[in-house]
Amino acid sequence: MTITATGRLARTSAEVYEVLADLERPCFVVALTTGSSTGLALTGDESLARSAGARVLAVAPPVSPDRLGSAGFRRDHGVRHAYMAGAMANGIASEQLVTAMARAGYLASYGAASTVPDRVDAALAAIARQAGGAPFACNLIHSPSEPALERSTVDLCLRHRVPVVEASAFLDLTPQIVRYRVRGLSRGPDGAVRIGHRVIAKLSRAEVAERFLRPAPEPILRDLLAAGEISAEQAELAGTVPMADDLTAEADSGGHTDRRPLAVLLPELLRLRDSLRSQVRIGAAGGIGTPEAAYAAFAMGAAYVVTGSINQAAVESGQSTAVKELLAAAGVAECEMAPSSDMFELGVDVQVLKRGTMFAARAKKLYELYRTCDGLDDIPAAQRADLEAKVFRRPLADVWHDTVAYFAERDPAQIARAENDPKRRMALVFRWYLGLSSRWGITGDRQRAADYQIWCGPAMGAFNAWAAGTHLAPVGNRHVAGLAAQIMRGAAFTGRVAALRLAGATLPAGSTSYRPSEG
Repeated sequence: MTITATGRLARTSAEVYEVLADLERPCFVVALTTGSSTGLALTGDESLARSAGARVLAVAPPVSPDRLGSAGFRRDHGVRHAYMAGAMANGIASEQLVTAMARAGYLASYGAASTVPDRVDAALAAIARQAGGAPFACNLIHSPSEPALERSTVDLCLRHRVPVVEASAFLDLTPQIVRYRVRGLSRGPDGAVRIGHRVIAKLSRAEVAERFLRPAPEPILRDLLAAGEISAEQAELAGTVPMADDLTAEADSGGHTDRRPLAVLLPELLRLRDSLRSQVRIGAAGGIGTPEAAYAAFAMGAAYVVTGSINQAAVESGQSTAVKELLAAAGVAECEMAPSSDMFELGVDVQVLKRGTMFAARAKKLYELYRTCDGLDDIPAAQRADLEAKVFRRPLADVWHDTVAYFAERDPAQIARAENDPKRRMALVFRWYLGLSSRWGITGDRQRAADYQIWCGPAMGAFNAWAAGTHLAPVGNRHVAGLAAQIMRGAAFTGRVAALRLAGATLPAGSTSYRPSEG
């Protein structure tokens, strides 16, 4: 038997849910004695909880979603919530998405990876104009095959005074990420170090995490100082601060991922941080698509949570309607690994949606050919004909011509290195397909629907299952800030349920899972 927040005796799970979901009021678990029988009850009314015949067993205080996670994260980044929309390459995390999140009090990162500098320039300018002074971030992806793009992104972040970069896919520190960090260091009137450029490093390996937990390497600082990229004072101050303010433990996410379980990765990084006596915050990403997942991350010690896959289906994302509909129909198990475009030669994979597309199978075939052949001319004639007919849909010679034109704008050094290297030339031709496959999805090119490369993790399917039958099921209702609000409120609800269970309360089935609310 239960009592609702209005004082009415309640007997159904729906009425219990009403009490639990009223996060602005406390929740009392009481033992009611009637004659010789005793039963548990819930109420949000303290006077009823302490009335005659009732004994208070546990109290869950009011809980606000903006109290979840680290107060330091909210303070340092100037946001109201310890929740971030992570970057999605090719501008899928668009200027509209970043602006909407910034205005609602959340941090979001523009998807600059795989995007030409002119477009990044225009996007950062638009966000700066439209965000009304609210903080935002830009993605800086490590590009070992295209170092010019990494430098260009840092140049643009400095030009537009972007306060935060989300560093991703780094295997080691590079001069460009160090340059961004150190150029923001200064000494205040009180002598304290001021950090003007925040770094959030998204990673999945402890050895990489340790590099970001420590100050910038002296050899890189010496080279930057000698090149006039930083001042002597900045080089000195760099030795007193870690390379990052925050590390995001990237678990089973879409795109670049090692698919490590969050329950393994997050505690590992927390222990590493503590062993170094560092104050760097550790957040969680990968698999965050429901309130339960977000709460679980906070309960394990995450300072903040990062969502990615679910935001691709949001109204404000840069994905096409066709791709959004595919994502909205995805299940938890409908993802697989495929060769990446930006690290193709290294054999690095990304996690993509396999529902409704043949991209993964075709990309794997290209990598197998790259691994076994010395160049395009070494591909067996029958396989080459098959590639030209089904994958590239044009002669490989024409693809190389387009590749030259593309890199002439993006990174001319790529072509120079490939001129006398047949295997390098083959890699660039194959990357033509890998790169355009995501563009075809973004533009919704129906002729190339079977080749869509859609970065996606299992969080997408988990979200779809949670949203089924609610107003969030149609993609037209999935506004990115609204998704954030629902997940954070649901995480607070889930935390309340967990606290009452730890106190020994047995809650009725059907009352303990948060449901999206249109209110």
